[in-house]
Amino acid sequence: MDGRSASTSTSCRTSRAGSTPATSTLRVRAFQHKHKLLEGFTSRYTFDQLVFYQTYTFPQTAIAREKQIKGWTRAGKIDLIEQENPDWWDLSAAWD
Repeated sequence: MDGRSASTSTSCRTSRAGSTPATSTLRVRAFQHKHKLLEGFTSRYTFDQLVFYQTYTFPQTAIAREKQIKGWTRAGKIDLIEQENPDWWDLSAAWD
């Protein structure tokens, strides 16, 4: 382990659809999504807001949590987000 933490996050778009990746570089990943620097699912569907994240000491824990959340229904994911961020504010807005 190199001392970095790992995170699982949920980014969204206006429709409240979501993407839930695990990453060791949350700020970098949020920037990439916001500015559409990477091709793929999140760029194609305009995922540009970070509305939820959790930080873990070990990457394996973040990956396990990512897989757990991905198995949930959309309603379950929305409930999780709204417990911590009921107004769906972009948590990465001040990072630019």
